[in-house]
Amino acid sequence: MANSRSGDKLLDRMVRILESFTAEEPRLTVAEIAARAQLPAATAYRLVDDLAGQGFVVREGGAVRLGMRLWELANRASATRDLRQLALPYLEDLNQLLRQHTQLSVLHEDEVLILERLSRPGAAVNQAHVAGRLPVHQTSMGMVLLAFAPAHVQSGYLSRHERAVADLHGDFRRTLAEIRHRGWATFDGFLDDTTTGAAAPVLDRAGHAVAALGVVIPRGSDALPAVSMALMTAARGVSRDLQARGD
Repeated sequence: MANSRSGDKLLDRMVRILESFTAEEPRLTVAEIAARAQLPAATAYRLVDDLAGQGFVVREGGAVRLGMRLWELANRASATRDLRQLALPYLEDLNQLLRQHTQLSVLHEDEVLILERLSRPGAAVNQAHVAGRLPVHQTSMGMVLLAFAPAHVQSGYLSRHERAVADLHGDFRRTLAEIRHRGWATFDGFLDDTTTGAAAPVLDRAGHAVAALGVVIPRGSDALPAVSMALMTAARGVSRDLQARGD
């Protein structure tokens, strides 16, 4: 694949363009894209035109946004599609029972990646959104995913984020061990000081977390014990269905 004068591959440059967009800023000018993707303006204009021709981005007046073709291709990814389909009935039950936003997430590149979220009018503040990312050690979903991850995944994450996790959790390995013993995770106010997050792991046959089911409730709510039981019951159901299909 053709390289630029700087040595960048064409694919690398196109990926940087696509990664310029965020949930908070879904529309950008080409000049903003060029700055974020660290590209000359002329190169950014040419590549944006190429991407638009394939439906990966769409022009709207003077702005550019991601196109529907990306969504279409992403939803063909069998691993996430099958996991979402298996988990969705359980998420819907949790949503109806708890009357709070519920979400499904996985551990990806040292972050929590949200695969699905069901909203609820009047529910507690919840910063998770589909295709969004959250910090692992600041979320109950991230902590339960890491607690039930293989030992080398835990060690690798700790080595890369040692200072951050120590400042927040103290003895990080002990915190992970307590989560494994309890079977679920809960933390108050890490992302929003008015809420409490709770999560339970979806496990494969080896007992490792494939995903997590999570919910956010108002901080100090006396519903937390019932929430934890409902989460663990739902997560066991998804785990059972997933294992029956061969993980």
